Amino acid sequence: MIKLGLLGVGHLGKIHLKCLLAIEQIELTGIFDSNTKVAQSVAQTYNVRLFNSYEELLDCSEAVDIVTPTSTHFKLAKQAIRQGKHVFIEKPLTDTVETALALIDLQKKYPVKIQVGHVERFNPAFQAIQDIRLHPLFIEAHRLAIFNPRGTDVSVVLDLMIHDLDLVLNMVQSPLQSLSASGVAVVSKQLDIANVRLEFQNGCVANLTASRISMKQMRKIRLFQKDAYLSLDLLEKKTEVVQLWNEDDPNKPSVSMTLDTEEGKKYIGIQAPKVKEINAIQMELSTFANSILNDTIPVVTIEEGYNCLALAHQIIEEIERRSKGFAV
Repeated sequence: MIKLGLLGVGHLGKIHLKCLLAIEQIELTGIFDSNTKVAQSVAQTYNVRLFNSYEELLDCSEAVDIVTPTSTHFKLAKQAIRQGKHVFIEKPLTDTVETALALIDLQKKYPVKIQVGHVERFNPAFQAIQDIRLHPLFIEAHRLAIFNPRGTDVSVVLDLMIHDLDLVLNMVQSPLQSLSASGVAVVSKQLDIANVRLEFQNGCVANLTASRISMKQMRKIRLFQKDAYLSLDLLEKKTEVVQLWNEDDPNKPSVSMTLDTEEGKKYIGIQAPKVKEINAIQMELSTFANSILNDTIPVVTIEEGYNCLALAHQIIEEIERRSKGFAV
């Protein structure tokens, strides 16, 4: 069992708290939040220990779960790593590429487990395709949200699009060759809508759109690869696979449509892989605990968190460069 302390009990922190209390591998040592009033209320509600300082929480814990504003991630994680504590850190890893690199360098000196909270890796719809061999040639992602003032202190790229950037990098597994991007700040001082086209060295192209000023919510990803089309609804937790099968393939679906091709007769099969009921946040925290107990590599490594963050900042810089070019 891992003794873990929770740092930050705001909106997302309280969700983490409920999940931590339900995980057998974790013994929650307590919580700390710089907002004393909120921290006291949460500690009383959930009957957990409230620490007076971050230092006290670290002293009593083997690991920490950092669910605080992104601007504080580096300082808090650095302090924990230097004391040999394992760290779960919410996405994005840090607020700058430089501080993210500094944490990677620090981990080389202190061999602790670090997992980044890219929770969509644990989305039931994404988990449902883990047994399917993926080699996408084109990916289309739409992540739309109704406007909420919470989170507008950062660009929509770091707020929303970063989820899909992580999934795309995980699925494509190829170096980026080029990108083009555009975006607009509509109701806040930061980008509220953004679109990017990513071209990878293996030939895959990904087109991603993220908006937090939509009239409806949407979190969909579509993948196109040779002989298959996959549709993931990350909001509704649904997955659909449309695939071409050879006539003699014993695995082809019993109900399918026939298609005559130059390579002979093929069958179009439509399947809906079983989507398990999963609490994604609880699952990611549980895998973090398991990586410590079993000395295995975390599901979302600090290097993957860095790669995603670096790409997000590259997109933001491209949008800013493009905007200056259109400035009158």
